[in-house]
Amino acid sequence: MLDPDHKNTIPLSTPFINGNEWQYLKECLDTGWVSSAGSYVTRFEETVAAYLGVRHAVATVSGTAALHVSLAAAGVQANDEVVVPTLTFVASVNVVRYCNAFPVFMDCDPDTLCVDVEKIIAFLENNCDRSENGLYNKKSGRRIKAIIPVHIFGHPVDLDNLINICNRSHIDIIEDATESLGSEYKGSKTGTLGRIGCLSFNGNKIITTGGGGMVVTNDKSLADRMRHLTTQARTDAFEYDHDLVGYNYRLPNINAALGVAQMEQLDSFLTNKRKNAQLYRELLSGLDAVEFLFEKPWASNNFWFYTIKVPGRDRNPLMDYLLSQNIQVRPIWKLIHTLPLYREYEAYSIDQAEEVYARCINLPCSVNLKTKDIEYISKHITKYFE
Repeated sequence: MLDPDHKNTIPLSTPFINGNEWQYLKECLDTGWVSSAGSYVTRFEETVAAYLGVRHAVATVSGTAALHVSLAAAGVQANDEVVVPTLTFVASVNVVRYCNAFPVFMDCDPDTLCVDVEKIIAFLENNCDRSENGLYNKKSGRRIKAIIPVHIFGHPVDLDNLINICNRSHIDIIEDATESLGSEYKGSKTGTLGRIGCLSFNGNKIITTGGGGMVVTNDKSLADRMRHLTTQARTDAFEYDHDLVGYNYRLPNINAALGVAQMEQLDSFLTNKRKNAQLYRELLSGLDAVEFLFEKPWASNNFWFYTIKVPGRDRNPLMDYLLSQNIQVRPIWKLIHTLPLYREYEAYSIDQAEEVYARCINLPCSVNLKTKDIEYISKHITKYFE
């Protein structure tokens, strides 16, 4: 029976349009600059680069495009291998196959849900042969060219040891920060720790451009190459000359205008997200069966998604009950190495991620989520377990 106190559905995640979005969009429409050329694209890139403290940013049409062009620019080639988490959104893995390279799947840390860095290091040290050109997988004979650590639901990956071994082994870290804009690892913004960082501004992200992404780097040659690849590798502004197989990956000006307006509000969004995370945590703290995933002492989480861990037998019944009370919840992603299209690829020592998948639920997390909504959600989680 539906709780009479709350008849409207509380959505999982919705964008919050509360600043200069309409004004900037109107300017694009009034001037006719709506496509991939226009001042807002440059302004958006410069704003994000300044916020993160990096030298270069290239806006793209999606976070997936950002990941793909990063791998291409970093030199990932056919028959290379890229180490990826099995617990991630599928785009982080699909881009490896776009390059005709091969994923190697890794387990997750059960506390942060991020990739298990110690297992990656064990794989690189015990299952790979070293040559002057890098590391090669003993089993497949393929070169390990890159690693894609994903800051899951906004929580940073513990990267220090991974950065050290990658620097010694000629392996590029392509940092998937598509969920973690505003998060920090030991005082540094996520997206700035690897050779290239990738962002997403999809409609459910902490800021949105409707759809869009960005690559960030301190390497000018990489930034120039990615900008070139995202504009169909065109070499002449007048003639249609092209020197590489490029992509139509540039972000339209009209989307960038949204991004500029959203970036103006990012600090307040982050404050709201952290405040709401703390409220969830406090309201659920009395339930032994519920663990609200928070953050490690060395991390500052943007809390893109709010995730709880419950006994496996309760996950689906609890989701069904919350949905019946107009509370939109979701399971976390199915493990990528278990999907039919990826079962044939190597998965290394995965023994934690299955339990994590079986126990975790994502709760409503919109930037403008109200206190009364969090109290309503927490009340019904408590009611279920009582």
